[in-house]
Amino acid sequence: MTKMLERMTVRGATRREALTVGATLVGGALVVGCSPANVMADILSLGAKSDFGAFGPFIKVDPSGWVTVVCKHIEVGQGNHAGLAALASEELDADWAKVKTEHAPANAKVYANSAMGVQGTGGSSAIPNSWLQLRTAGAAARAMFVQAAASKWNAPAAEITVQNGVVAHAKSGKQAGFGELVADAAKVAPPKTPTLKDPKSFTLIGTDRVRRKDAVAKSTGTATYTQDIHLPNMLTAMVAHAPKFGAKLVSFDDKAARQVPGVVEVFQIPSGVAVVAENTWAARQGRDALKVNWDVSKAESRSTDQLAQWYRDLAAGKAPAGDLKWAAFEARGAAPAPGGQAALETSYDFPYLAHATMEPMNCVAIVDGASCRIISASQSPTLDQLNAAKIVGNLPGNIEVQTLFAGGSFGRRTNFQSDYAAEAVHIAKTVGHGRPVKLVWTREDDMRAGYYRPMVHHALRITTDKDGFPASWRQRVVTQSIMKGSPMGTPKLDSTSVEGAMGSPYLKATPVVDAQVLSPEVGVPVLWWRSVGATHTAFVMEHTIDQLARKAGKDPVDYRRALYVKAGANRHLAALNLAAEKAGWGTPAPAGWTRGAAVHESFGSVVAQIAEVKLENGVPRVGRVVTAIDCGTPIARDQIAAQMEGGTCLGLSAALFGKMTLKDGAVQEGNFDGYRVLRNSEAPTVETYIVPSTNPPSGVGEPGTPVIAPAVANALLALGQPPTTSLPFVKG
Repeated sequence: MTKMLERMTVRGATRREALTVGATLVGGALVVGCSPANVMADILSLGAKSDFGAFGPFIKVDPSGWVTVVCKHIEVGQGNHAGLAALASEELDADWAKVKTEHAPANAKVYANSAMGVQGTGGSSAIPNSWLQLRTAGAAARAMFVQAAASKWNAPAAEITVQNGVVAHAKSGKQAGFGELVADAAKVAPPKTPTLKDPKSFTLIGTDRVRRKDAVAKSTGTATYTQDIHLPNMLTAMVAHAPKFGAKLVSFDDKAARQVPGVVEVFQIPSGVAVVAENTWAARQGRDALKVNWDVSKAESRSTDQLAQWYRDLAAGKAPAGDLKWAAFEARGAAPAPGGQAALETSYDFPYLAHATMEPMNCVAIVDGASCRIISASQSPTLDQLNAAKIVGNLPGNIEVQTLFAGGSFGRRTNFQSDYAAEAVHIAKTVGHGRPVKLVWTREDDMRAGYYRPMVHHALRITTDKDGFPASWRQRVVTQSIMKGSPMGTPKLDSTSVEGAMGSPYLKATPVVDAQVLSPEVGVPVLWWRSVGATHTAFVMEHTIDQLARKAGKDPVDYRRALYVKAGANRHLAALNLAAEKAGWGTPAPAGWTRGAAVHESFGSVVAQIAEVKLENGVPRVGRVVTAIDCGTPIARDQIAAQMEGGTCLGLSAALFGKMTLKDGAVQEGNFDGYRVLRNSEAPTVETYIVPSTNPPSGVGEPGTPVIAPAVANALLALGQPPTTSLPFVKG
């Protein structure tokens, strides 16, 4: 993607603009700056419409008094629109019952995620990234209404109050709703630096009033997803993809496919063979009738068992690393000498994981010449604009992206290639003439397309001091890099591979640390999966600490407390203490059950969990899970609890059953019959407690996912089971 636009035939811009776009993107400088106002955002949004209303790009008020909060972050099921709306509504003092939300249009200059430099949602950043931005927008709009009322009523602005969408002047007894004043308020120049509320005076943020705005629509089936889009003259497309990653199309016979009633066209695109039809059934039948010849000579042909053994050999120094270089992510003191007595020497293996969203990938694209419109659940509109612009030959800002609700993502709906969106644009370009095309992936297409959570191996060797605490810590991590080759990649260290281990309070409390990561090349495309590196580092760090505690003859919670004190990890300590108190740690567990503890920080939040576990026919059964989270200032308490529940269930599902396997390079699992997920009857009861905080809000969508697996593994230790050295728990 780094040299994407200099290869484009740019239309609709001056020669100077075109040269600027090309020159700036050369050399991977795509996201340098990371500010919505920077030069890169200006370039990425060239051609985008910037005609906003009087209250700016984030707030609309109509004559009936309804307030619409424009959300630059996609709603993928995590409920972030409720929190985003609350940020603006709190400062605006709007009537919460008359507040609604909508997805923002694609415009990187206006709607960029300042943590990414592009318009996109990820890293549990929606609320933290919008904390001041939306509050400021709301405060500015409030000031405009106050000034409009003051001028209209000839009263001092300081005497005007706003509450629940009503502007009032107590001395004169005059009052008006937003709708009555909107025309006058629209004429007022917004203040550049509006005064924000003292959090102590919040009446909406942090209360139980902040509930989802999309619940009714999603419960009644009126919410619009990509599959719900039906446009005049629209076609449906499916694609025959390669049977192995990296295979190349040689030839195809489409005679039988073209004889299927409803099939309109069959043609090659970069990712395979597209079958375009009048409906989904015809497209699928046509695709099934294709005879395709693939060249697999350069495709990934190894099985996951072979890859796992290679990883283990690399970590142990038994396989040559070649040109690959180990990168240190933590180093302290003199590296421990090889040999000698170790208190604990262990290793862990983690499989590939599929995102397996309930809504498979899909996209509607409309292309007419260089004009392109995308309608989909776009998690990163800027990336989709860039990749579509390359295909049709236009400026990124000229690519229209209409973002819809998504039926889950867990990170899957954004990648540097915009794989499925680009596929839809290629097909729509070939169809041409502005005829809409809906690309539909089956569950099997989705599961076998890759972009998995990487497979990972950790090898550890730890010595302890006389009190049983870590004295030296050697760790080797082998995993594919998600960021390698991307415009956001770093030349030496992909921190997403080791986040959660890097900076761990356990390593801070250890005098000697030698921790390194190696990123081998494998032909399987990988991607961030909910909580990214923490999906494996949380397990490694927490299960290792529990083993060390038991070897030292110490209570696992007390052992952690001592390490947190050493490391100055006050937030970890507070979260652990709250979870332990609410779970009754130190008191007998219910008959037949035992407890396991785990604590982990990810995306700025600290989550502690105590899980009650028993074995049923050799399989862990999780009953009650007590969760404590420090996520800074809580915005929507109900949504925080919901995210802890959902994240815990997703993490438990992956820990118990999740595993994508390759046999000679071919993905074996294609649907939920082979990729087992947690059933409702297997879901635990999750109690959520929020650690009081006045810090700015931090992530909530992902931090609940990685903690449950080590908590379960640690409970199994308490049951006398051996340490868990590989996931999933259920091997069959």
